[in-house]
Amino acid sequence: MFGISPLGWLHTLGSLPAIPVAFYMFARHGRIVPRSIPGGVYFVSMLIGSATVFLVAHQPVSYVIGLITALLVLAGYGVGLLPASPRLARYVETVCLSLSAFFLMVPTVSETLRRVPDGHPFVTALDAPLLLGFQAGLLVLLVIGLSAQIIHLRRKGTAFRG
Repeated sequence: MFGISPLGWLHTLGSLPAIPVAFYMFARHGRIVPRSIPGGVYFVSMLIGSATVFLVAHQPVSYVIGLITALLVLAGYGVGLLPASPRLARYVETVCLSLSAFFLMVPTVSETLRRVPDGHPFVTALDAPLLLGFQAGLLVLLVIGLSAQIIHLRRKGTAFRG
């Protein structure tokens, strides 16, 4: 189904929970909250997805996206454990985890449009206008979302509290 191998299904189903969990945290908290139950689900799902991409990827850029995503997730979750400025840690955490969600959604949208509907996908080439439009939309959402998060953090001016 959809031309996905068993390893591809492991990758897809392993990383899939990160999408609704990220949307939930963005809607509820305005950011990904690492020290929470949804944050734990996001962390595990993102690590599964970024690790298994190396087993299923066919494009060299996929390896780069997987590596960058893993590094962003690890940095976002790890910065709060460092003896740094709590305020700076909150900014780094927010930016890294928002970027990780962006790097999750770019290949998700691409793969979905290139596989659905089964047998007659919406997009057959990586340079298709529909795909490029969706990717541009994701970039706009990233810029607006990160800007709003940073403005909110500046106004809030609070210390790091999980």
